[in-house]
Amino acid sequence: MRNAITFVHAILRDTVKAGDVVIDATVGNGHDTQLLAELVQQHGLVYGFDVQQEAIDAARSLLGGSSERLRLICSGHETIATAIYPAHRGRVKAVTFNLGYLPGGDKTITTNAETTLPAIEQAIGVLTADGIITIVCYQHSEGLREINAVRNMLQQMPQPQFSCLETNFVNQRGNPAVVFIVYLRHQQTDLP
Repeated sequence: MRNAITFVHAILRDTVKAGDVVIDATVGNGHDTQLLAELVQQHGLVYGFDVQQEAIDAARSLLGGSSERLRLICSGHETIATAIYPAHRGRVKAVTFNLGYLPGGDKTITTNAETTLPAIEQAIGVLTADGIITIVCYQHSEGLREINAVRNMLQQMPQPQFSCLETNFVNQRGNPAVVFIVYLRHQQTDLP
């Protein structure tokens, strides 16, 4: 695990299986979407969201055009609840967020706390038991707001239903990304 992305990819590889329904909430350059498509194989489905058509087109090109297992949506991640098929609500195994701006794109177009928090709430609402949400946040000016907002949100989540983790690479130079993991427990427990 060299960085936040390889860490998240390892978690996704351990969680997502053939036939699963998953969501890439921030398609970006399409690499997370590609990994998810490989993991769900031919009988699963990947939803991908991005506000920039450029990102959707790049992902489609990376994945070799349209596919039966891929539904790319040019819309913000805060539309998850209304954009996925009703039959998939409560069946989504994993949702991944890689926040910030499109690598190599316009850095003024970035995710923000005002849309990210509702998107996380909606992601929680479509998860299956034992499902996960991964969130990679970056430490640029808007990203710092997102990190604090996401942290505050996750700290309020009820422990009997959710396990929430925050981690980062403390020996990386610069401003390393912060990773949050949300795990929806299968059964409620009697934890204090």
